[in-house]
Amino acid sequence: VPQMAAVRDSSALRSLPFFFLLLVANSKATMLNITNRCSYTVWPAAVPIGGGVQLDPGKSWTLNVSGLTSRGRLWARTGCSFDGRGDGSCQTGDCGGTLACTDYGQPPVTLAEFTTGRGQTDDFFDISLVNGFNVPMDFLPVPTKGGPGCSKGPRCEANITSRCPTELQAPGGCNNACIGNGTSNCEPTTYTVFFKQMCPDAYTDYNDFTCPTGTNYQVIFCPPFNLTIEPAPASSLPAPSRPSSKRLKSSILRSHVVIIIAPVGGFVLLAVLVTIIFFTCKCNQRAQRHQEMEEEEEFGELQGALVRFTFQQLEVATWQFADKLGEGGFGSVFKGQFGEERIAVKRLDRAGQGKMQFLAEIQTISSIHHINLVRLIGFCAEKSHRLLVYEYMPKRSLDRWIYSCHDNNAPPLDWSTRCKIITHIAKGLSYLHEECTKRIAHLDVKPQNILLDDNYNAKLSDFGLCKLIDRDISQVITRMRGTLGYLAPEWLTSQITEKADVYSFGVVVMEIICARKNLDISQSEEDIHLVTLVEEKVKSGRLVDLIDKSSTDMQAHRQDVIEMMKLAMWCLQIECRKRPNMSHVVKLLEGGDMKANTNISNNIVAISPTKFGMAGNLSYSDSPQASDLSGPR
Repeated sequence: VPQMAAVRDSSALRSLPFFFLLLVANSKATMLNITNRCSYTVWPAAVPIGGGVQLDPGKSWTLNVSGLTSRGRLWARTGCSFDGRGDGSCQTGDCGGTLACTDYGQPPVTLAEFTTGRGQTDDFFDISLVNGFNVPMDFLPVPTKGGPGCSKGPRCEANITSRCPTELQAPGGCNNACIGNGTSNCEPTTYTVFFKQMCPDAYTDYNDFTCPTGTNYQVIFCPPFNLTIEPAPASSLPAPSRPSSKRLKSSILRSHVVIIIAPVGGFVLLAVLVTIIFFTCKCNQRAQRHQEMEEEEEFGELQGALVRFTFQQLEVATWQFADKLGEGGFGSVFKGQFGEERIAVKRLDRAGQGKMQFLAEIQTISSIHHINLVRLIGFCAEKSHRLLVYEYMPKRSLDRWIYSCHDNNAPPLDWSTRCKIITHIAKGLSYLHEECTKRIAHLDVKPQNILLDDNYNAKLSDFGLCKLIDRDISQVITRMRGTLGYLAPEWLTSQITEKADVYSFGVVVMEIICARKNLDISQSEEDIHLVTLVEEKVKSGRLVDLIDKSSTDMQAHRQDVIEMMKLAMWCLQIECRKRPNMSHVVKLLEGGDMKANTNISNNIVAISPTKFGMAGNLSYSDSPQASDLSGPR
């Protein structure tokens, strides 16, 4: 109990004077000085004494571990969060969510194990990976002048988590194959060999380290590589030989000659180069700090109800970005787990989506809320890292379910499910176009950006290319953006309205019904373009030929399907003014008379960009000379 009380007095525990007073009081006391050199906070815990504390980067914690009656253990917990009452949890080793741990944390954890004397003359200590790995660690004896020698201390400075085999990956670390993945697979190739290669000093085959009792130790979390523990003993250095007098005079003469003839210009050049390098680095650092401060101000205004994550938190939550859900034009999406909630993390891993698009996506989706729009939970803007955290949609994107080559074994979607998905897409677009303060044109409506939950409820996602349009402006001029195959004809003039989304919606409806992509190069040459094929079929009265043949339910509802295809054709009108508003589409889908809207043109393929129904006030936005096309996702 006195030991636990000492731990609770965190200011005393962390102060160096306390450390030295104990050394004076008991020369045989064994002290652990625990330092966190990680870039993030850890919550180290020790048993059977010591409890646990919060240890911020650069801080230390001192423990007296003398005279333990049982083997002691120390580990660093990570990914922890606590409320004002101290309640919370950690990604690894949560000890029931408390700081004062009295038992092991859950694996994976990197353990420091130690036995201090117990009547013997030596201490025994090691770094163990028996419970897996989560934080690099050193356990080093502190050398004493003139004291007895120690064996070297164990080091495990490699970050094993980033190179952990897939079958051993876990939140925040790397499992031991023997206990971590529910199997008894402890073969050397997956356990001993892997850990020994990454961390040669680790305790995997009974390799303890020893020091005389009373030695003090330095425990370092996230230690630097190639740390020098102590200089080599003087006795191990070769004794210098004494040169002869003649040889010494000759050497001095040669050195004087070299000094005299050495070009002074070499030193001047070196000084100039050093000066240039110094000032260049200073300027770069100043510019980088200025940019980071500007971005911090910009992103600081965005938080609101959003969670701002650190990059390390998202690394832990996604198991080092191990489970990729998909890849798009601006980055990749990974599955993750944060607390009790499953999440999808979009990591912008190339320069395609810059800061402006990133800001646009956060600003847009954080200010809107609709059941048919994917929910943005938070974001990360840390140095060069740009990540967005969304709710996880278990059935992922629509393209996996409507194309005949989808990669799952589920039967084709029935007609009612396809109708529900189409209606949900329409509702999401209607909200963006007509219910927000400013009209929001999504500009990248396609099956890859439509996500499904367990009940096939559809939600629009990926707002990186969206455009806000003032209500008193009919259209804007902007650079081409979107995905080939879903672009409305008016993009050829760069004059767009929210009706560009209506056209993309029509393409998606046709893809859902026909179970194929609009642009499909695997088809014969005359069938590559679905919209062109639709125009030909409607003129010959053979729209039924395009209905998904793999679904008997679709064939059974062919008349209703034909009416839905005619609605899609209305959305595919070349002149944007002739396309319906999405709110009108929603009314038709929810019970309106579909047959009453058949007065539409059957010509839905643009032949030339001469006129696409453009008129009214124009707002010039981005320069139209460049295109910003999204790749397949």
